[in-house]
Amino acid sequence: MSVAVVVHNLTKRYGDIIAVNHISFEVKQAEIFGFLGPNGAGKTTTIRILTGIIKPDEGTATIMEHDIEKEPLQAKQIMGIVPEMSNAYIDLSAWNNLMLIGELYGVPKKQRIERANKLLERFGLYDRKDQLVRGFSKGMKQRLILCMALINEPAILFLDEPTSGLDVESAKMIREIIMELNSAGATVFLTTHNMDEANRLCDRIAIINHGIIAAIDTPENLRMKSSSLQSIEASFDHLVNTNDLAKIPCIKQVEKMGDKIKLYTSDPSETLNCIMDYARSHNMKIITLNTLAPSLEEVFLKLTQKNVRDD
Repeated sequence: MSVAVVVHNLTKRYGDIIAVNHISFEVKQAEIFGFLGPNGAGKTTTIRILTGIIKPDEGTATIMEHDIEKEPLQAKQIMGIVPEMSNAYIDLSAWNNLMLIGELYGVPKKQRIERANKLLERFGLYDRKDQLVRGFSKGMKQRLILCMALINEPAILFLDEPTSGLDVESAKMIREIIMELNSAGATVFLTTHNMDEANRLCDRIAIINHGIIAAIDTPENLRMKSSSLQSIEASFDHLVNTNDLAKIPCIKQVEKMGDKIKLYTSDPSETLNCIMDYARSHNMKIITLNTLAPSLEEVFLKLTQKNVRDD
């Protein structure tokens, strides 16, 4: 598979603070690549470098083989960008916003009109196309901003928190459109704080913490590699002494969750045997017994709560 983005040794400092610390990674063409991290981890700084807004202090970044510093115009012409803090021109109509951005990208007038009509229709904004953006809801504005990012039919789309703060319907529509664009061949570089969204959308995920890449893999592999976060959920027909369960060698942690007990372990098979032995020895009946893989949120928290020296 061809590579859409190549980042090598990328570094950005703000005074004594290293916002991005010698990171390297690749994004494959036609994949949805998630870039996750806590606030202040370096996500937005990285996107600003990749989209040519700021320059790195060290390292290189290429977009579809165009060096973002040496060939910024060529790189930007094939991008669509929805930044974290973005807005359409509120004193223009939705239609005029699209015409303006299309013209700035050099899209011929006939194509601008055709694409604007299709985009407004797909994003549920066609009936409001002649109204000033000033009167749009946040969800409508965000959909329009995504329309504006797509008017040049970009090969790669940079989305920084595209569904943050949106109503359920708007967020769902944007996720559906991201998947449609990706199915049609677009590469998507996505940041989000929504772990469920990342798990559903992304082919691969990079987790950045304190400016350093802590992990890069598929969501499923990230979850499976975190063996210490595997757990078993059980319920019994009698009250259970959690202190007794915590003494079982293969169980690392015990949590009471209502009428259920959650047992963290790196060896689910052995733990299942121990639970059944425990129930028999205490004349208890097991009501439910389920093995649980770690959620992406649990993996994220484990990786980002480490100290940098442990990453």
